[in-house]
Amino acid sequence: MRLLQVDSVTKRFGGLVAVDAVSFDVVEGSIKALIGPNGAGKSTLFNVLTAYERPDEGTTLFDGQDLSGIGPHRIVRLGVARTFQNTQLFEEMSALENVLVGRHPLTRTGMLSAALRLPGTVAEERASREEAERLLRLVGLEDHADALAADLPHGLRRALEIARALATGPRLLLLDEPAAGLNTAETSALAEVLYRIRDMGVTLVVVEHDMGLVMEISDEIVVLNEGRKIAEGPPRLIQKDPAVIEAYLGEPEYE
Repeated sequence: MRLLQVDSVTKRFGGLVAVDAVSFDVVEGSIKALIGPNGAGKSTLFNVLTAYERPDEGTTLFDGQDLSGIGPHRIVRLGVARTFQNTQLFEEMSALENVLVGRHPLTRTGMLSAALRLPGTVAEERASREEAERLLRLVGLEDHADALAADLPHGLRRALEIARALATGPRLLLLDEPAAGLNTAETSALAEVLYRIRDMGVTLVVVEHDMGLVMEISDEIVVLNEGRKIAEGPPRLIQKDPAVIEAYLGEPEYE
């Protein structure tokens, strides 16, 4: 089933066409990568998909629902979450507290019931904490639950942002360069985390420059160049596509 449909999406900034009539589908339960040179329009397209930017033309459908004109907070409630190219954590909160913030869109407790500590409130808080702890284990942060986000090394900060996004309960998770700045061991661990997330039933769209990771995890790849889609398909076809080699990959090295 097509969970996400991107149809002729165009985004302009003045005279610059950042995304130029891009179309592709994302099948539920898959991992789809979005690659291309710097300035190809990848992050802008992510911003359009998550309502941080409005498209000038085209439509995006999530599970058949048009996302045009919906604010980012409503898109999260629909089941779409994302991370950012530069980590955006609550630095003075612990890792566990950061993930608990991600649970907020799913909570129903009001101010009065929270103040009175009604049984429903206590049960909801317990469930949220248990889920946050489970997500920390999923990304390998169970031993750092009480550490301040500001004190975590770069690789763990990346993992924490993924856990916080998962806390919103998404069906679709968009990751913007999750392997940026990671070493080889951390990237390998990230790949395992992404597989586990997919196995949980979460569909993934990943913007990434690490071609080793992209070729390993992706079911399909979309390639952008100068805002336009120049190729789409499974990894083994993409790495041999002449247009992709010329624009981005260089000679294929991912046999």
